[in-house]
Amino acid sequence: MRFLALIFVVAAVASFILCAVVYQLAMRFRWYPKIRERDVHTTPKPRVGGSAMFLAFVIALAVASQISWFDIVFSSPNRVLGVLGAALLIVVVGVIDDIVDLDWMIKLAAQIVAGLILAFSGVAITSLPIGGITVASQWMSVAFTVIAVVLVMNAVNFIDGLDGLVAGIAIIANGIFLIYTFFLSESMETSRFSLAALLSAIVVGICAGFLPWNWNPSKMFMGDGGALLVGLLMATSTIAVTGEVDPSLISRDALFPAFLPLVLPFAVLIVPLVDFTLAVLRRLLAGKSPFSADRKHLHHRLLDMGHTQRRAVLLFYGWAIVIGGGALLTFLVRPLWIAIVFMIVGLIVCTVFTVAPLSQRKRLEAQAQRSAYGDDDDHFDPLDRLGLDHADKVRANHPAPVALGKRLRNLGSRGDKTPNQEQ
Repeated sequence: MRFLALIFVVAAVASFILCAVVYQLAMRFRWYPKIRERDVHTTPKPRVGGSAMFLAFVIALAVASQISWFDIVFSSPNRVLGVLGAALLIVVVGVIDDIVDLDWMIKLAAQIVAGLILAFSGVAITSLPIGGITVASQWMSVAFTVIAVVLVMNAVNFIDGLDGLVAGIAIIANGIFLIYTFFLSESMETSRFSLAALLSAIVVGICAGFLPWNWNPSKMFMGDGGALLVGLLMATSTIAVTGEVDPSLISRDALFPAFLPLVLPFAVLIVPLVDFTLAVLRRLLAGKSPFSADRKHLHHRLLDMGHTQRRAVLLFYGWAIVIGGGALLTFLVRPLWIAIVFMIVGLIVCTVFTVAPLSQRKRLEAQAQRSAYGDDDDHFDPLDRLGLDHADKVRANHPAPVALGKRLRNLGSRGDKTPNQEQ
């Protein structure tokens, strides 16, 4: 396990340093786009973090190739080269899209090609650990692999709308998956230093190194290049696990542990996947492209409810930990009711914190209606048009109901944006 920890450290340090270099270059040469109408941030920031993360991924992979414990991974060079090739393609297309906004058909085509590269290099879904079921043909294997890769990549990319959201979710998801692969190797007597474990450790590392640059208020974004890269590597590690388990050798007692690699990534990514599904359905029903931008994602709805960016991100972290951690506990802990209680309590706590701003809004509205001034007094409307510093000075010279009215307007203003603001 210490060698996986070493790879994590290498990836994290390399990612942090490369992000610093890329950030300085981007700011010096102004490699950042203009603010789009749908963006949450208000100042131009570079979206080239994905290129630094990819370089850190390559460095970590190169270091791992020199450690004998990972010989089992590099004994099949075609698989490693396939992962590298698919990652390079996705990052190049993603970075170009961050600069010039490519057509969604081009991005989708690149994602399909990346899935094909993985499938034909040997990283493919060849068996399903469900009672010894194997994929009927090579073309079905390729099709399942491409669908899984495209689905996970887009699910991750769709939630990349708040500072630190994708990086933190990826750290949680891959950290849980890394723990799972370790214990699965014990129960199935396979190598702890598999391709899935290596990729999970690297993804946790590159995201941990990037997160300080992306935590709110962020200095830099990972962009489509980084989000698609993270999604690709997460899908690859999942597919690699299913390929390493021989369904014909699975006993009835080991059936659930072998099936968990299919469930766990989707459990951890349940919120992004739900967001992705709702977005596609919403846009198709409106007669739009499923990849067109709008401002109706789950993280936007949290902002509209009154959450700050940090609080919304932490809520996503909480949901991911509860659902993904609960799925992992069903594998690690006995009796099973412990995992069930953990999930039920966690879901209740997350739900309470999610809807808390609605209660706050009702309380403030009731307080405003009881005040001597209320929130509709035209005398105080100009406060909304003042700068924050000036508004604070004006508000300080007026009774408390003025500040109360301002708080109400702040809560409501988040929901007044047009549907085209933010993807």
